[in-house]
Amino acid sequence: MAGGLRTRKKQRLWIVSTALTAVIGAVLLILFALGGDGFNLFLQPTAVKEKQIVAGQRFRLGGLVKAASFRRLEDGLTYEFLVTDCVTDINVHFRGILPDLFREGQGVITEGRLDDTGLFVADTVLAKHDENYAPPGTAPKDAGLCEHPEEGGFGAYTKEKNLVAKEEEALL
Repeated sequence: MAGGLRTRKKQRLWIVSTALTAVIGAVLLILFALGGDGFNLFLQPTAVKEKQIVAGQRFRLGGLVKAASFRRLEDGLTYEFLVTDCVTDINVHFRGILPDLFREGQGVITEGRLDDTGLFVADTVLAKHDENYAPPGTAPKDAGLCEHPEEGGFGAYTKEKNLVAKEEEALL
């Protein structure tokens, strides 16, 4: 009977150690597959310029749609706009249907590739909404987005937009 207990303990120990090794191996494989930059959901324009992304390499570009940069081309399904992080701008070319939340001054994530000229050719556009709720009359939604709105960043657009919104609120 004592020999039977040792065999069961050895079997249980072997099963537990094999399962633990398999789990550790799976986690390491996932981390290796993601690589060093795998945890970045998107790159901002400044990071794209700093990393000197190779033309043709697929990645996600995120930032704000710069005010007064949106343009619809003649075919009606092709769009061009600038994605900015208030420091660097990247030209984006997209052919398809834009999401309903897409507008200038709004957050956006695009997926695609840089071409040889530095134009980002997107095949997917995701519009981001502001997840921070601020009741009317509190701090403006753009607080902290752009430190230098006089340089034509997103802050200048939003401050004008907030002034109009406050005037409309006062009328209600």
